[in-house]
Amino acid sequence: MASADMAMYKAKASSSQRWHLLATAQGAREELQQRVYWEECVHRALEEDAFELMVQPIVRLEDRDVRHYEVLLRMRDEQGGLISPAAFIPVAERSGQIIAVDRWVLRHSLRALSQVQEQGVSLAVNLSGQSLHDEDLKQYLAEELIASGANPEFLILEVTETAAVTDFSTARGVLERLRDLGCRTALDDFGVGFSSFYYLGQLPVDYIKIDGSFIRNLLVSADSRVIVKAIADISAGFGKQAIAEFVDQEALIPLLSSYGIAYGQGFYLGKPRKIQDVFNLTNSDRNKK
Repeated sequence: MASADMAMYKAKASSSQRWHLLATAQGAREELQQRVYWEECVHRALEEDAFELMVQPIVRLEDRDVRHYEVLLRMRDEQGGLISPAAFIPVAERSGQIIAVDRWVLRHSLRALSQVQEQGVSLAVNLSGQSLHDEDLKQYLAEELIASGANPEFLILEVTETAAVTDFSTARGVLERLRDLGCRTALDDFGVGFSSFYYLGQLPVDYIKIDGSFIRNLLVSADSRVIVKAIADISAGFGKQAIAEFVDQEALIPLLSSYGIAYGQGFYLGKPRKIQDVFNLTNSDRNKK
């Protein structure tokens, strides 16, 4: 039964086929053990506050000013090392733990925001597709805003294009409720699903984050340049600000600016760093539960 369950998830994850054949029973057992291991790691991290918040700057290209950071999540291992979300987020999504993870990130991000908002700093927090179906999300966020003292005007909540378009009516309703609290919103990884052009004007978002796969190839691919310029033009036409992801070299910046793209994010502009190192946060606040 466990092997069948695993094969089902692999078939769902495949973009080219609707089935998956597990190679060997031994391989299936090992993979199942890995999944159980990471589920236990996520549970431990939630119980023991063993996650770590990182932030990466989102830079205004015109003058390289930074007033906007994306919050990124890592997990601390038993030796204090940091584990990439690629290792545990997919497991958290399959096991249903992702809503609790999202809430952990929101709670700790808001406590950090309360300490930096006076500097005019905004924090962008990612929400999983499953959190769009969390009926208590708005109430939870409202309570945490009050408890933390964070100003919702400096909070940006990001959802992926895929999650928004897959269940458009739900996503639009959730985004509207979050904006009712005073938060801003962003559509992440935009451009992968071109059907979303139709929905863009109807989604209540303030920022469009252009998927990094287009930005990475911008200098060598005429197709990418056409797509990025189109996204920038459509975003501007709907009154939304565009952010280019995966900016990894200086040569991209004048090209992005010529398209009217105001913001960039990527390793060239700034790598992720621990949030307390960037803002000198107090440890006592970080460890609150």
